[in-house]
Amino acid sequence: MSHHSKTFQTVNEAYQFLEELGALPKLILHVKLVGEAADLLISKLHELQVQFDESFLRLGVAFHDAGKIIHPEELTAKGNNHEADGENLLINNGVDSTLARCCRSHAQWQTIECSFEEICVALSDTLWKGKRNNQLEDLFMKMLVKRSHKEYWELFIEMDSCFEKIASDGHLRLLRSQAV
Repeated sequence: MSHHSKTFQTVNEAYQFLEELGALPKLILHVKLVGEAADLLISKLHELQVQFDESFLRLGVAFHDAGKIIHPEELTAKGNNHEADGENLLINNGVDSTLARCCRSHAQWQTIECSFEEICVALSDTLWKGKRNNQLEDLFMKMLVKRSHKEYWELFIEMDSCFEKIASDGHLRLLRSQAV
């Protein structure tokens, strides 16, 4: 049996796919809000002329919490059952395994080897609600320096203000996340 990978041109196609799998409106809203944080990060990376897979990053954000289709209780309560189950759900429905891996890597970035794009997904999922994580930001910076022609401190100043800008609207995004 040939197993063709599904391809998604836009995040809207990804949202539609999640809805077909049974995603609740609250989940779609969440990934859209994380997507807003990712948009700001993406703009900054373009401004710094950093090479990265923008499509993968956007889709990774759209899919990172797919496991909450199976574990809707984790939309409101803490839990990590959605991580591996989300990865399996996506793979079983024809999503590329590297993309499906974002279901685990967004939360397990401390213990598994991650791509730059996966770290960007994890970072967007942290910053959207106004939270700063030094360890995650540090890992991002190390990877960024490797793919940039700029000095660490120059990049640090640029990125730190970008993170702060994203995080500063976190309380507003959190309020909007309560809407559904």
